[in-house]
Amino acid sequence: MGRIEELAQRYHSHIAGPLPTNLTGAERTTFIVYDKADERKLRAKVDLFEEAAHRAGRSWRAFDFTPIFAQWMATLDYRDTYFNSPPKLSIKLRKHFLIHAAEQLRAALIAEGVNENTVVAVHGVGALYGFARLSEVLDLVRTDIRGQLLVLFPGTWDNNNYRLLDARDGWNYLAIPITSFNGLLDA
Repeated sequence: MGRIEELAQRYHSHIAGPLPTNLTGAERTTFIVYDKADERKLRAKVDLFEEAAHRAGRSWRAFDFTPIFAQWMATLDYRDTYFNSPPKLSIKLRKHFLIHAAEQLRAALIAEGVNENTVVAVHGVGALYGFARLSEVLDLVRTDIRGQLLVLFPGTWDNNNYRLLDARDGWNYLAIPITSFNGLLDA
């Protein structure tokens, strides 16, 4: 069995049980932590995680951060100026892009049909790197998580500290990590 298949199997074992109703949004979050080199393999097999959710009796919604930055840039009136002088974009990135990314995720979390039995699966989080911190995006939407938020996370987890793409300083988060290194770990 390959690493991605093993992660999907571990995820199924985790989600198969009942989800307590008194958890906060952060506690309703599960990170599938995998080696950044496996990003393409995981994307090609994301349906294994969807199948695991369905086998556990959960509904599934997918959300992809990959196009978020390009979509946001396309809406900016002065985008050509920013392309010619990228440092001018940093002020907008710090606040406006972060809010845009959180609003897009929030829309998926509160969409019609999403309820306490729904898994909202987020992939493409590496596309945020250099533009916004995933931890800040998740912080802005934590109260909107109705069922379970599944974050497919290319990076590392060590001692309750997550590092996106193994490059950025990590952060502590209340999510439950599932890794290919040591299985399901309670946060």
